[in-house]
Amino acid sequence: MKFFLLHVCTLLSVAFAGSHAVTPEVYWKSVLPNSPMPKSIKDLLYKEWNDEKSTTAGTTNVGVGKGGVEVHTGHKGKSVYVGVLSPFIYYDALSMDQLKDNPNVAMFFSENNLHQGIEFNLHFTKTGQKSTFLPRKIADLIPFSSNKLPQIYNKLSVKPDSIEAKIMKQTLNECENKGIEGEEKCCATSLESMVDFSTTKLGTNVKAISTEVNTKESTPLQKYKMEVAKRLAANKAVVCHKQSYPYAVFYCHKTVSTETYAVSMVGVYGTKVKAVAVCHTDTAKWSPKHWAFQVLKVKPGTVPICHILPEDHVVWVPY
Repeated sequence: MKFFLLHVCTLLSVAFAGSHAVTPEVYWKSVLPNSPMPKSIKDLLYKEWNDEKSTTAGTTNVGVGKGGVEVHTGHKGKSVYVGVLSPFIYYDALSMDQLKDNPNVAMFFSENNLHQGIEFNLHFTKTGQKSTFLPRKIADLIPFSSNKLPQIYNKLSVKPDSIEAKIMKQTLNECENKGIEGEEKCCATSLESMVDFSTTKLGTNVKAISTEVNTKESTPLQKYKMEVAKRLAANKAVVCHKQSYPYAVFYCHKTVSTETYAVSMVGVYGTKVKAVAVCHTDTAKWSPKHWAFQVLKVKPGTVPICHILPEDHVVWVPY
């Protein structure tokens, strides 16, 4: 993706040359003056706008690898690639064949396991490149629709038969799917649009939180022990999941019947993690073949299902 990421950066430089446009960071402060910006978002700001030292290690994911979702279980050291399907898209599912080498995936777990002393096998990985936010004024000039893919590929210098093109198409399809019944969602193509969607659904008295890992390098698959699990007061939230795209795009959806936890964990190799865990107390409308049910061997709507969020995903909660 290096070439068209460079193309996007060039577009930014030209568009902002000599201008006094409001940057995404300034917009955040104007709408959310009392809500600090999480590190995960700061890391996605175009480096020339970031007041703090720019990080170059890339984004962090719990098992999200190039070209698809990579889930590690510790079982014979294997990984499974499942295309670009996101585990956080609840209307979709994986087949048992895709999970057969990973019977104990730790991505999803039951709420009664969310307590001090519980252990998880997790792999926090760093990718070599990261897609940064475009200012809304620039993002709005770029088509974001599957029926305009040729125009998008041309504008971002993407070869239509490339793996990057395939990933982009899948992301657009996920964004355009109607989702589960009653779900309020959008794909935010800029930080400003993510702020607007979240505050429209929850009000401006909100804070954004995300998982943080105390390392700039990828950590090995390891067992993490939970030290603290603190439930936040709100029972509703907007959760925004980072998507694979040349610039930062987030799949955001308002969730109800949801509990959010601030979790502290320590790995056996000393890695410390301040994680965000989200527990869905009503899963009745999820696909019955979603991999959470297959892994936990439960049926939709029977028990609360929780998951640890990757470092570059964001949860918005009222305060």
